[in-house]
Amino acid sequence: MYILYGSEVSLYTGKIRAYLNYKQLPFTEVLSTVSVYKKIIRPKTGITFIPVVKTPSDEYLQDTARIIDYFEAQANTQADTNTNNLSVVPATPAQHLVSELFALWGDEWLVIPAMHYRWNKDNFPFIYEEFGQVVTPKAPKFVKAYFGKKLAKKFQGFVPLLGITEKSIPYIEDWYENTVLHYLNEHFATHKYLLGDKPCTGDFGLLGPLYAHLYRDPAPKKLMDKLAPNVAAWVKRMNNPSAEKETSAAASNDNNPASNPTFLENDEIPSTLLRLLKNMFAQQWPVLKNTSEALSHWREENASNENTSRFIPRTIGHHTFKIGRSETENVEEQRFVFSFHQYKLQRVLDVFNSIEQPSLELMSLLDEVGGLEYMQLQVKDRVVIERNRLVFE
Repeated sequence: MYILYGSEVSLYTGKIRAYLNYKQLPFTEVLSTVSVYKKIIRPKTGITFIPVVKTPSDEYLQDTARIIDYFEAQANTQADTNTNNLSVVPATPAQHLVSELFALWGDEWLVIPAMHYRWNKDNFPFIYEEFGQVVTPKAPKFVKAYFGKKLAKKFQGFVPLLGITEKSIPYIEDWYENTVLHYLNEHFATHKYLLGDKPCTGDFGLLGPLYAHLYRDPAPKKLMDKLAPNVAAWVKRMNNPSAEKETSAAASNDNNPASNPTFLENDEIPSTLLRLLKNMFAQQWPVLKNTSEALSHWREENASNENTSRFIPRTIGHHTFKIGRSETENVEEQRFVFSFHQYKLQRVLDVFNSIEQPSLELMSLLDEVGGLEYMQLQVKDRVVIERNRLVFE
């Protein structure tokens, strides 16, 4: 039996909970209260981030991308056909790459609207009560709200670090409502998941922000239900895989191929994803490229400090970014440089570089969406995760 340490209010806990359910892995969930942080999470991982998954062999796994890596590697070594059918990593090159692109986008870029719509909209006292669960889980709601407000202020303080300001908010809302929700809604009108009839890593990356913040919080939930009902339906599918299995089981009784959900054939990338990929490369990828350059510069500046150059801080300065629905309708603002983003960038580049002979179709697709040049990026100073901390390779 696995143990998931997390909370309902946590973006990344929502992602990994859905993954564990989809994989039919037996687990119990433990609320990450202050006591759990003090007695388990910090001593076992060395950091104070959730979710954390404890394995039956007493390993403590942290970071959702690496947690998924762990379970996918296990599935690949097992002969259990059912387990392998549940793999969320596409076997074909274009779909594998696009899946990782969406995973990166969801994990690190959709955090912007997730944080804005949580903290700058009318989600109170709901959010304070939710955070109060961590401090006083057995107390009445009004007590939870009182203590939860104090804890919530810490997370609310991260909002400007992401570049969410009075200047950028109108553009963030326009982009989220008229690009993110709009094109995802169009896509999910004709596809169950990003790449076919089963979820990929990209689906789980999107689910983190689109569920815990943007569907579960009252204000953005109303917005999603109104503007993007197909996205709301996808969120429900992702969180209720047992309903999908029942549908598949019924289909199998009729000898229907739908009983074994698959990714699209012939490494197909749906055309409904192209506008999102274009926006992704136009706005997130310049930030990723600059992050890598900033990290190399930071390493040079701190070369004489052995401890500082070994353990990399989570933020290393500021840089400019653009956000908006198009190349002409966007705004420039400042945000912190998040060093961990390079690790996620490397994961995508490694997938592309692992393709021995990229097809003409894939190269043409990347060229069309503005990603071909970015796939040629050479990361000067690679990073790895060591004891749950970011360090140089």
